[in-house]
Amino acid sequence: MQTVYWGFAIALSSVLWVELVRDIYHAISHVWQPLYRLHSWHHRVFRPDLSVVNETIYRQAHWYNDVPEALVMLMLSFLAYGVVYTWNISPQWTAFAGTLYTLGFLVSAIARGLGIPHIDEITDITHRQGKFTSLPATLFVNRTYHWRHHFDNQNAYFCGTLTLIDKVMGTALSLKGKKIAVTGASGTLGRALLKQLQLQGAKVTAITSSGNSISLNIDGQELPIKTIPWQTGKETELAEVLEKIDILVINHGINVHEARDKNAIAQSYEINTFSGWHLMETFFATVKTNKDIATKEVWVNTSEAEVNPAFSPLYELSKRTLGDLVTLRRLDAPCVVRKLILGPFKSNLNPIGIMSADWVAKQIVNLARRDTRNIIVTINPITFVLFPIKEFLVATYFKFFSKSLR
Repeated sequence: MQTVYWGFAIALSSVLWVELVRDIYHAISHVWQPLYRLHSWHHRVFRPDLSVVNETIYRQAHWYNDVPEALVMLMLSFLAYGVVYTWNISPQWTAFAGTLYTLGFLVSAIARGLGIPHIDEITDITHRQGKFTSLPATLFVNRTYHWRHHFDNQNAYFCGTLTLIDKVMGTALSLKGKKIAVTGASGTLGRALLKQLQLQGAKVTAITSSGNSISLNIDGQELPIKTIPWQTGKETELAEVLEKIDILVINHGINVHEARDKNAIAQSYEINTFSGWHLMETFFATVKTNKDIATKEVWVNTSEAEVNPAFSPLYELSKRTLGDLVTLRRLDAPCVVRKLILGPFKSNLNPIGIMSADWVAKQIVNLARRDTRNIIVTINPITFVLFPIKEFLVATYFKFFSKSLR
């Protein structure tokens, strides 16, 4: 039995190895000119709807890009056997699983290059034309994920089957050129997020109820930011603005601390819960095309209060309710929805916070670029254990005891 386990482990490792080779080869193809001259054929092939520009170019692209890529994978696949042979790990023959796996890619690439009828429908799945039926995947590359490499940012989304390399390199989500709106923009974290997103090349918009124009201090210079005033309860009035936004960061909130009167209850739920929910639904209504499904996102700051006490009962109750609504709605969401589960950072809402808002914002952006859907930034190790368990159990409960909208 032990031999079987070792054999499976060796075979799986050899397949993972050639996948890593392919993704690294692809990434290098975008920075090394000799390889890019070959790879650029691949980017000439498709229109934004993934229809083929020209059948001749489609076939040539496989000879210039896919076949050389598969040959490099094939050549380096033998390293797996070299490792198990050197270390005398048995059964050694299973190390050739990666080689056989690669031969499948090589044969299919040659077949597409030869123009064998209908072979592309079987072997070129990530380039099939048609409406996207799923969001960009987190572990395995699907059509929606790969579309972004062609038409969102060619210097990101390099992976072919597994998304691991993109997650490691921070290229699983490109923020460059994205139009990103942040609510609660006049607050400490709002300003910090605007700055970090701006530094990533995003085109940021500040949404604030303060009525004041927002500017950022970057490298000692004041940079005015497009600022849109709004009020809670009037979320639908932002619909026209949100049509043009790629990523909406729902970050506003209120902390009434020890208050528990009826006005404090109403205010906490209106601002912390229902305002965020209404904004999310308004944004969802703007997701209409394949491009929207692939590139639009909502990030919701639900707080560590989802699983831990915040020593402010109404803050906890209202934020937990928002968190549960987000969990429920992202079962059917038309775009990616990320949760920001943040620990105590120093701000006007929490003057005794421990973490720096600038540091928190930087971690949020770094994790988002690695396509983390539940972004946890905290000093409390318990949250890293409790939140995934809570989210899985609540999402499972909602899934089984509510009706799908799809």
